Amino acid sequence: MAEATPNTACIVGAGPGGLALARTFKLLGIDFDCFERHSDVGGIWDADNPGSPMYDSAHFISSKTQSHYLGFPMPESYPDYPSGRQILSYMRSFARAFGLYEAITFNTAVHSARFEEGGWTVTLSDGNIRRYRWLICANGTNWHPNLPEFEGTFNGEVRHAVTYHSPDEFKGKRVLVIGAGNSGCDIACDAAQSAAAAFISLRRGYHFIPKHLFGKPADVFAHEGPHMPMWLTQIVFGWVLRLLNGDLTRLGLPAPDHKVFASHPIVNSQLLHYLSHGDIKAKGDVARLDEDEVVFKDGSREEVDLVLCATGYRWDIPYVEEAEFSWKGGRPDLFMNLFSRENPQLFALGFMETNGGAYKLFDNMADLIARAILADRDEGGEAERFAGLARTSRPDLSGGVQYVGSDRHATYVNIDAYQKAMKGLRKSMNWPAIEEGHYEAMRAREAA
Repeated sequence: MAEATPNTACIVGAGPGGLALARTFKLLGIDFDCFERHSDVGGIWDADNPGSPMYDSAHFISSKTQSHYLGFPMPESYPDYPSGRQILSYMRSFARAFGLYEAITFNTAVHSARFEEGGWTVTLSDGNIRRYRWLICANGTNWHPNLPEFEGTFNGEVRHAVTYHSPDEFKGKRVLVIGAGNSGCDIACDAAQSAAAAFISLRRGYHFIPKHLFGKPADVFAHEGPHMPMWLTQIVFGWVLRLLNGDLTRLGLPAPDHKVFASHPIVNSQLLHYLSHGDIKAKGDVARLDEDEVVFKDGSREEVDLVLCATGYRWDIPYVEEAEFSWKGGRPDLFMNLFSRENPQLFALGFMETNGGAYKLFDNMADLIARAILADRDEGGEAERFAGLARTSRPDLSGGVQYVGSDRHATYVNIDAYQKAMKGLRKSMNWPAIEEGHYEAMRAREAA
């Protein structure tokens, strides 16, 4: 280890993952600097953060009791599914409660990070150059819009959903929303209420999970309900959804071509309502654009003024040379979706998707990263053993689900399987489990 490299970590980003890392490092005594290019914490949840995909009607698709930081529940006054503004307020309260603001350098981006002489040379947007032993990439995945190209010419407007903020943008227009992910469905519901005419284009059919099941948030119902083998869960839950939603093809939607939970869940109760009332019309995949119309692959046409593409985002870590990560299908190949397989001083947090609440998971992931850093800092046999695991181990994180074959699902994990794998990793490395009381004591110390 070069003499000029201090035992300090560099965290890139003060969004949900970066804040979990900052709190955990502070708790465990790991020296770190956290850099945030914006003027405050919040990441994508801050609509004023340039490039944020946040829109006025955005809400959590996880309920407040299933997705919050450990030891810091969301306010009782919050609804089951908090709004984007409430999530931002919650995150800033979290940062204040644990004294994280003073550990974050704002209005400062990481321009580049190069691994050389046993450490990271980090160049900041203000021109400063600093040395770090460890680099943790927590910059998020929803910043680089994936905008498809269409055949033909179009007299209207085509743009990505990252540019969308308010239903007022739809007034007086005939709007086509392409993509039926959770954001696409939210935006399509806005169009159903505000546009002169509204359409949603889907390439495949999906299972729509209501936000409430039998009077409880869907994830609370799943958490409290009987825990069955995944094959049986898919059968039973598929039957429940058919009982509640009926045959979705009656609304013009294509029939799902996969089992329940084989793709990221669409948690939305409104879109089916608007489809059944004729406020929006379901269409198939787009074939081409033709002057004032959009032509679909079934040969049908619709006159459209605005095509809004809710077509996802490219994952990118622009400040690190691509060779530092092994990329597959646009996703970094990481052990446990956290650890570089080649470099024990390189980590990423937030580069995965799962079917459960993220924030508690971020706390556990941040703790695992911290344990690996502590092992590397002490330079003993534990670090060598973990490096061997990171290079070769590929635990099955599917939970028995055969996911849809898409780039999006290349790093998709079943939350139960992931939590089981985390416990297994802690046991094999003899790392302690998280104790929520430590966070509560930390908060009390900050308050004093």
